[in-house]
Amino acid sequence: MERAFDVLTALSAGPLGVTDIAARVGLPKSTVARLLDTLSGGAVVQQLPADGRYRLGPGLAALGAAARSGGDLLAVAHPWLVELAASVGEAAGLSVPEGFSVRYIDQVDTLHEVRVRDWTGTRAPMHAVSSGLALLAALTPAELTELLPSQLEALTSHTMTDPAALRSRLRDIRRDGYAWVRDEFADGISSVAAAVRDGAGVAVAAVHLHGPSFRFPSPGSEQRIARQVVACADRISTRQGGSV
Repeated sequence: MERAFDVLTALSAGPLGVTDIAARVGLPKSTVARLLDTLSGGAVVQQLPADGRYRLGPGLAALGAAARSGGDLLAVAHPWLVELAASVGEAAGLSVPEGFSVRYIDQVDTLHEVRVRDWTGTRAPMHAVSSGLALLAALTPAELTELLPSQLEALTSHTMTDPAALRSRLRDIRRDGYAWVRDEFADGISSVAAAVRDGAGVAVAAVHLHGPSFRFPSPGSEQRIARQVVACADRISTRQGGSV
């Protein structure tokens, strides 16, 4: 734990490579590499795709938000997810950023006989899911440039893979406060998400609703449902000490 803390302290000065970190903390490169791999798994640090250096990750911000609020993000968010799922009638979930992916950490299902699977514990690329797009839209231009890969994977024929088009889409999401995705991560699944912020205004998580595309969203319901998701994210942000 002391070694991991030393690595985090070194990264507080800005992005560094494994060799530079090892020199600063006085550890073998192999040890530093193992520590970084472990810390990356929890999104406490993240590797920059452009040059392979490491920096402090959004998971650290999420931990800080939980410490400042005196509560756990999951414990705070879950009751609001239950309310959202019951209100709309589709599965509600919570995800956190991990590099250029999101990890789903909670899901509340509904009683529909036809439903999407429980994604808790799995990861998805940010550009293909609504929660990832909501989190990307919350980044500064510099942060987005550092994080965005040069090539975006196509998971379905509907996945947006053009970086320029994605940046334009993110501007719209930033303006609207929510992101819709239809059949972009998997054929037959649609979702909408909004960001959860901490006390410093940093987006540390995202609330989403998802369901089968044949019924979700129903015609004319997109804005109403999106407003409900935004309201849920805002409530969680407020409880976490964040601004809305």
